[in-house]
Amino acid sequence: HQGRESGLSVAKLTKGIEADATSDKLRFLNVHYFAAGATRFGADANGAFQYPDKEYAGFFEHTDEAASCTDCHGAHSLQVDEPSCVECHEEMEDSEDIRDIRYNFADYNGNGDDEEGVYYEVISMQEALYAAMQEYALASVETGIAYNSGAYPYFFTDTNGDGVADADEAVRANAFAKWTPRLLQAAYNYQYVSKDPGAFAHNAAYVLQVLYDSLEDLDADVSGME
Repeated sequence: HQGRESGLSVAKLTKGIEADATSDKLRFLNVHYFAAGATRFGADANGAFQYPDKEYAGFFEHTDEAASCTDCHGAHSLQVDEPSCVECHEEMEDSEDIRDIRYNFADYNGNGDDEEGVYYEVISMQEALYAAMQEYALASVETGIAYNSGAYPYFFTDTNGDGVADADEAVRANAFAKWTPRLLQAAYNYQYVSKDPGAFAHNAAYVLQVLYDSLEDLDADVSGME
């Protein structure tokens, strides 16, 4: 669960190309699925693309009782061991309640709710990043971009301009190709967080920092976020 690409892969691919210039040298890099180990190690593993001159959270300690992956997950099924969570998170009644857990009451996504589960903070910032990527693509390369989580290579040209990767668009021949370094870095981070559905539990601080900086780099409005 380390992933097959990293922030270093993205940095190497985009090096030397102007941030907003398209290049035939650029292609989408897919981290692969469930890079949860890299997420937990945060900046120590550099799984996501980390923007220069920024600081990122490192390894997420969690607790002594949740020190390794198999303290919380079945070794083969990956199923969350709910009884082990309830030992500390007494508010949990079923697995869905995991999404309501939080202990840091910062309003990361700036929606005015500082008590919603950190899962929802992450999802909201992901949604904001997707919207920012679509706006940037139209403004900078005059081509719509749309995402489909179940179709490789995930990002496609939005030929009909409806903001969605429809079935006839989500085919490899229609893969999005007008990448700039700025857009590719943001797209990699969007996919990175998307493909670790437990990122909010594995290292929320790290993924929230990555999402915030991706938004900021796309010149999205982050004035209300933390």
